[in-house]
Amino acid sequence: MTQTTPQRSDYRHFQPIITRWHDNDVYGHVNNVTYYSFFDTAVNTYLIEHGGLDIHDGEVVGFVVSSACDYFASIAFPERIEIGLRVGKLGNSSVQYELAVFKAGEEEACAAGRFVHVFVDRGSNLPVSIPGSLREALQRLVT
Repeated sequence: MTQTTPQRSDYRHFQPIITRWHDNDVYGHVNNVTYYSFFDTAVNTYLIEHGGLDIHDGEVVGFVVSSACDYFASIAFPERIEIGLRVGKLGNSSVQYELAVFKAGEEEACAAGRFVHVFVDRGSNLPVSIPGSLREALQRLVT
């Protein structure tokens, strides 16, 4: 099965990130698990800045219930990267994000992943409808 490498034009929002010294592993490139941290940072930064998510005191929080990543090319410290973000599916209480890691200014992704957030009531951990301001922000990313 041949997989097409995602392109920059496939994404609606970009979050710049600078890799850190400790991101590299003994093989000299960013370790695979670190990509998930990049994804989480990009999504939550977007939700805080554009959707008003209150990670400290808000009644609603997002739990990751599924995630995956495919790798196409290595990145290493020091590297300036940009995480492309879009929404593939927006449900009542859940959202599937589609993300890609790009070296700054490059058109082809080094990696592409996805994860699903289910929004829950902070106190009960039961699913709730995505609040209006978050839904509006997520709707802008739907492809």
